[in-house]
Amino acid sequence: MQTIAPRQARAPKCPPKPAIEDRLLIDLEQANSVGRTFQVLSDPTRLRLLHALVRAGEMCVSDLARAVGMKPQAVSNQLQRLLDRGIVATRRDSNYVHYRIVDPCVVGLLDLGICLAEDARKQKQ
Repeated sequence: MQTIAPRQARAPKCPPKPAIEDRLLIDLEQANSVGRTFQVLSDPTRLRLLHALVRAGEMCVSDLARAVGMKPQAVSNQLQRLLDRGIVATRRDSNYVHYRIVDPCVVGLLDLGICLAEDARKQKQ
């Protein structure tokens, strides 16, 4: 079986920022913004769509729908939430709309979330 190198290694990285413990306490507006981002990312379908995009780099709605086993219209609705939050962007190619992740910090956050879930599952065993 051929191993495919993960696209994450080629994806843009989240720009360097000060360590969280060195930052000032976030204000209410920042906390609300972070909360809205986490709310959008808390949906299992959207997480699966993001993971598919990390793996492929860019996909059209029909390919994403096939990848997650959903109808294209349902996938479009979920992608719109990610688009509204600035997490993904689109590119039109004839009759197809292709989606890609444009917020590089989301890739790292998704990776950490999957890592935490895998570790939690191992601890339960």
